[in-house]
Amino acid sequence: MNQPAGIRLIHRLKAWRNLWSSWDHDSDVRPMAPDLSEADGERVRRQMRACLETRGGEVTARKRAARLGRVYLDLNPEGRRRFLALIAHEFGTNPAEVDRAITGVQAAATPAERQAAEQALHQALEAPRLKLLTQFNALPEGVKFLVDLRAEMMTMMRTDPMLAPLETDLRTLLVAWFDVGFLELMRITWHSPAALLEKIIAYEAVHAIKSWDDLKNRLDSDRRLYAFLHPRMPDEPLIFVQVALVKGMADNVHTVLDEEAPVLDPGEADTAIFYSISNAQRGLDGISFGNFLIKRVVDSLSHEFPNLKAFATLSPVPGFRPWLEKKLKDGEPGFLTVSEHKTLKAVTGVGAKGSLKALLAREDWCVDEARAATLKAPLTRLCARYLAVEKRPGGAAPRALDPVAHFHLSNGARMERLNWLADCSPKGMRQSAGLMINYLYKLSEIDRNHESYSAQGKVALSSQIRTWVKV
Repeated sequence: MNQPAGIRLIHRLKAWRNLWSSWDHDSDVRPMAPDLSEADGERVRRQMRACLETRGGEVTARKRAARLGRVYLDLNPEGRRRFLALIAHEFGTNPAEVDRAITGVQAAATPAERQAAEQALHQALEAPRLKLLTQFNALPEGVKFLVDLRAEMMTMMRTDPMLAPLETDLRTLLVAWFDVGFLELMRITWHSPAALLEKIIAYEAVHAIKSWDDLKNRLDSDRRLYAFLHPRMPDEPLIFVQVALVKGMADNVHTVLDEEAPVLDPGEADTAIFYSISNAQRGLDGISFGNFLIKRVVDSLSHEFPNLKAFATLSPVPGFRPWLEKKLKDGEPGFLTVSEHKTLKAVTGVGAKGSLKALLAREDWCVDEARAATLKAPLTRLCARYLAVEKRPGGAAPRALDPVAHFHLSNGARMERLNWLADCSPKGMRQSAGLMINYLYKLSEIDRNHESYSAQGKVALSSQIRTWVKV
């Protein structure tokens, strides 16, 4: 039931084209070539300048912006790249004006002169394209348009890095518009609008929702689903989290998602398991509000269910398998212990250097009890090393290499427990060799863990994880 992002975007753009046509009744507007020819590019340039001049009042300005939006929507990928390149290259700051403003600041002799010079510098540093982007915000569904525009732009930047200044400007606007203070926390239930439920199905990024029955199970009385929404995008979840109310700490996602499992009285639950967190808008990548979502949900659940004693995740380890395969390919002295080499060789009959790789190459090893038992100790040890020890390069303080680990450690969680064969789905095996981890949010330790990780890169570890790291 999940639609690829590109198809969803096409549907959205068609809707915008129909919606925005009501803003523009100019029958003399000639269609432009899908790839935005040089002559059409000049027409677009004139339209952009007209938007910036804001002649004719607010209604006229919005009409011009709507026309520009329609032009963009009708272009093919190359035409859109040229459209954005035009904004990026020709509507940036004026270097001569910036230099004059800097000179003015340096020459200021009094506090009043300094203040005026700094204001002039601020204005000189504000690129005209910011005003152009802001005008789209006033249109129907204009905020969603800009969010998806940034998503497209980030893809284009792989081959056209000159779009980076425009992307930075747009990101700056979105950071201000999507401040967490503007967001609404909503509990999604089976009775929520069907359009919103369809988006939850489409946007779920961790454990695909296979059917309406699957979704209904995830919204049962012992489950919770919360989302952040923005008032200018009321039908679009920004990020959402799925929670299972259980007894004890869940160690297997198949059990959590089992549609045949009996429903637990939520009042008897002692643990809330966050088993899926999905960012729904790629255009908001890098604008973080996931940490606020978790804290708000913990607060809501604590008030609704006072018996809850623990808040934890059942999280994937998405980078483990790629990291492991790279290590096996590159080779590293001591990567496997002598005893691990011996055990693996006895099962596979393959030499020490290829034994682990040979076992992993078999897609069915997780259902082969003997082979799975042989792999448990080395893979669990290596996964603990990957999560707790391996760091991403650069940065003032060390950061966990795994993106999910970095997210939860930044929020003050503790690495609590590794779970063997907790996700044997094709995706789970491909990403993490079936392993999952519980991150524990212990309320009395969250602030301390967050400060230690943010300032020093220190990772909070349970005794179990610490033991695996030392093995």
